[in-house]
Amino acid sequence: MIISANLILVIITCIVSFVCFSNQTYFNKGAHNPYLEHHRGEKYRLLTSGFLHADHFHLFINMFVLYQFGAVLEDVFVQRYGYLGSYIYFVFYLVMIVLANLYTHFKYQDVPSYRAIGASGATSAVLFAYIYYYPLSMLGLYMVIPVPAIVFGVLYLWYSSWASKKNMDNIGHDAHLYGALAGFLTSVILDLGQMKTFINTILGVFQ
Repeated sequence: MIISANLILVIITCIVSFVCFSNQTYFNKGAHNPYLEHHRGEKYRLLTSGFLHADHFHLFINMFVLYQFGAVLEDVFVQRYGYLGSYIYFVFYLVMIVLANLYTHFKYQDVPSYRAIGASGATSAVLFAYIYYYPLSMLGLYMVIPVPAIVFGVLYLWYSSWASKKNMDNIGHDAHLYGALAGFLTSVILDLGQMKTFINTILGVFQ
């Protein structure tokens, strides 16, 4: 590709989000709504919701994560699959949006009031695919405290699971959790040979 697939995704998401900031009709039409997806067959919402955001800060956080880690992951795909790597990465990201929404799609399909938006599930998937390849790279816990990526990942999964059960806020922790799991497991399926390197890298810390 002349321009990276990751940058294309960032640009598209920003454009769609900005348009929908001032157009409530488009926003409501694209949001993840399990009730409408199930009862009216509007399955497209499973994908379009990943390009919508609540506000500028919500958009910035998700695009920051996507821009940082998605670029590295796309490079990994290109190294492994050649010129097709960017296209595979592009499809990977779109599929992750849908997979991250599937749990809530079935959980809330009879709850008309449930609605969710944002790329958080897909960016969680990208982050955990990154962790599969670079488990010991240092990530910033709370954007400050440096911890190995694998430790960050374990804490992220624990917190997402805990917060989902507590349901104390309006954040889509279910999408974070299942997006992360989908990203990691899909990466394993796509590149099973990397699993030996992943395990040996982690075990090497204790040797």
